[in-house]
Amino acid sequence: MGAVTKRYLVRTFGCQMNEHDSERIAGLLEADGMVAAENAEDADVVVLNTCCVRENADNKLYGTLGHLKSLKDRRPDMEILVGGCLAQKDRELIAQRAPHVDVVFGTHNVGRATDLLAASRRDGQQVEIVEAGELDEHEAFPSALPVRREVDHSAWVTIQMGCDNSCAFCIVPAVRGPEVSRPFEVLVAEVEALAAQGVTEVTLLGQNVNSYGRDLAVAARRGGDKTSLAPRFAELLRAVGSVEGIRRVRYTSPHPKDLRPETIAAMADTASVCEHLHLPLQSGSDTILAAMHRGYTAERYLERLGAARAGIEDLAVSTDIIVGFPGETDADMNATLEVVAEADYDSAFTFVYSPRPGTDAAAMVDRFVDHAVAVERMERLRAVVERSSMRRNQARIGRIEEVVVEGPSKKDPAVLSGRTRQNKLVHFTAEPIRRGSYALVEITDAGLSSLRGRFIEVTEPARHRTRIRVSVA
Repeated sequence: MGAVTKRYLVRTFGCQMNEHDSERIAGLLEADGMVAAENAEDADVVVLNTCCVRENADNKLYGTLGHLKSLKDRRPDMEILVGGCLAQKDRELIAQRAPHVDVVFGTHNVGRATDLLAASRRDGQQVEIVEAGELDEHEAFPSALPVRREVDHSAWVTIQMGCDNSCAFCIVPAVRGPEVSRPFEVLVAEVEALAAQGVTEVTLLGQNVNSYGRDLAVAARRGGDKTSLAPRFAELLRAVGSVEGIRRVRYTSPHPKDLRPETIAAMADTASVCEHLHLPLQSGSDTILAAMHRGYTAERYLERLGAARAGIEDLAVSTDIIVGFPGETDADMNATLEVVAEADYDSAFTFVYSPRPGTDAAAMVDRFVDHAVAVERMERLRAVVERSSMRRNQARIGRIEEVVVEGPSKKDPAVLSGRTRQNKLVHFTAEPIRRGSYALVEITDAGLSSLRGRFIEVTEPARHRTRIRVSVA
C-alpha cells in the first residue's frame, strides 16, 4: 500500500498581498506532494497567513489557533504554521502563546515554509523571522516561487514590496520593509508566461504601486550611472497591457500624492488597463491628513481625482476612509463628508480607527475618539457613500457591459456572476459558462453593491487549461 498523500489548508487574513503570498505557500506545499483540503478538520497541514492591519487581528489569530489546538489534541500529527505580517511583528510571542504551533515565519521568507516544516519534524518548533534585505530577490519576492492559484484566468503580480511612506496608522513599513521594486524585464516576462498559460487578467500589487521604479533609479545613481532612467509605473502599465492575450490589467494600491499625469495617460491610452481606480482618501480633513502623515491636502486629492476622471473615460473610483482617527473633531468629520460627497465614489471601504501597536497613532492615547462617537460618524459616512454608490450604479442601467465570468453566484448557484472593467459585480442568468469567459450583459437593475443583467452572448471563451486534482491513496 502506497504512502498517504498529506492534505493542506491555507487560510488567509488581510490584503491582496497576503492572498498572493498564500498562493505561493500553496504552490510550495503542492510541489512538496500535498493536495488541498476542504477544511481544517480534514487537513494534515494548516497554514495561517496573518495580517496585523485589520482590526482585532491578534484576537482572530489566537481564536483560530485555539480551535486548531482542539483538533491537534485529537490528531497529534497535525502540523500548524503561522506566517505573514502578524508573525513578522510578534515573532516569538506567537510561539510562546501557542506552543502547539510547529512553524512561525514572516513576510520575507515565504519561500522557506516547506523547509521550516521539514526542520520542525526533525528538531521541533521552528521560529524564523528575517528582515527585508536579508534574502536575495528569488527568496524575497513571492512571485518568484511556485504558485497554486484559485482562479485560473486571473493572476496577481507583485511588482514591489515594502513602503517608504510613514502613515501614522499603518504598520506595513515595519513588517514589509522599505520599498523594493522588481526589475522591469522580469515583470513583463512573468506576465508573458501567465498569458501563455491562459491568464487574461492580471492585477499588479504593491503597497504603493505608483512609486514603482523609484528605488531602481536611486540604485542606478549610487552605482555611478547618472544617465540611467529607471522605468516608471506608467511604462510598466503600458508594457504589461501590451502583452498578447492579456485583456485586463488592474492595480492596487496607489498613493494619491504619487498619482502622476503619465499614469493617467497610460490608463487612458492602454486598451487593456481597466477603467477603475482605487484611490485611498483616509480623511477629508487637512488637519487629520497632516496628523496621518499622508502628504497631501483634501484640495490636492480632489485635483488628482479630477484629473483622473477628466483623462479616463467612464472611470469608476473606490477609496479607503478611516473614521475616528485620534484628534478627529466634528468639524474634521464634516470636512470628510464634504470631500466624500464631492468625490462621488462608486464604493468605499470604511473603517473605525483602532490602534495598531508600533504605529505613531497608537501612542496618541490622550487624543483617542470615543468609540460610540466614531460609530455614529461612521453611519453618517456610510449614508453619503451609499447615495453616490447607488446613483452611479443606477446610471449603468440600460448599458451593455462586457464581464468576465467568475462562476455561480454565492447566494444562488443558478445565477452567474461576472465583473465589469469598472470592477462592478453583475449577476445574470444563462446556461453554464466556463469561468474566465468574457460575455456581454445588458444591465437591467442596480443595487448598492452589485448590478443585475440580461445575458446577450459570449465574446471570448475561457482559454486557460483546466486543472485536474489527483489524489494518491
